[in-house]
Amino acid sequence: MRGAALDPVVYHDYHVHSTYSDGYFIEFMADAAAEAGLSGIGIADHCVVSEESAEDRYRREMGFNLDLTYERRRDAIERLRDRVDVRLFDAVELDYEPRDEAAIASFLDEAGFDYAIGSVHDLEDVNVHVRDYFADKSEPERRALVDEYFEKLVALAESELFAIAAHPDLVERNPALRGLATREHYERAAAAFAESRTVPELNAGRVLDEYGEFHPTPGFLDALADHDVAVAVGTDSHRPDVIAPRVERIEAELSERGLEPVRVVDGAETA
Repeated sequence: MRGAALDPVVYHDYHVHSTYSDGYFIEFMADAAAEAGLSGIGIADHCVVSEESAEDRYRREMGFNLDLTYERRRDAIERLRDRVDVRLFDAVELDYEPRDEAAIASFLDEAGFDYAIGSVHDLEDVNVHVRDYFADKSEPERRALVDEYFEKLVALAESELFAIAAHPDLVERNPALRGLATREHYERAAAAFAESRTVPELNAGRVLDEYGEFHPTPGFLDALADHDVAVAVGTDSHRPDVIAPRVERIEAELSERGLEPVRVVDGAETA
């Protein structure tokens, strides 16, 4: 994964959201991707598939109902293919919990997406973005939760259910959990990805915001490099206007590290 400096071109952004979860209109996202110089964009809306009542309640409250609407969205993508100047990938970002593996596998087999992204979003059934919940924990409790997060991330890689693992150190977004991950966490996760078909994502979802960093952190990226694990590109954009600046930042990071991103979906580079 390490190499001499290069001038990489990001062809595909595999991770954006549409109005089918918490993003913007598909056509506008596609037009912004074309303007950013991309040739492909993955519409990877949030989805929760679980038999747990708490997860079902969360899905209903957040409107993450792609398991019920993916066929309608697929029809929309097909209708838009001739109107946009990028390839549109029919994808999904699924919340991952080890207990839900059977339900996730069944849904993915039924739905037949171009590819699936897996995400660890919750600890103790609470989204890791919820600052107050985790800030109220003691330091030993917070460290144990970060341990749990990486255990789930390793299980995600080992499940072989997904093409991409999204924002693989999401705990860094929460100030109460930030900085608690260790080299041991990174090494264990990198070793799991090295043995898996699942590719970790270079995620720019907060690079322009308060957090101001990529996922994974530099130390985690170093560990992935040591295990010869490549990365896929995801801007994690929910609005059209952030796609271009996030792509620009990703290309700069790839160039500095001498990396060529993985192409998860092969084929022609134009729509």
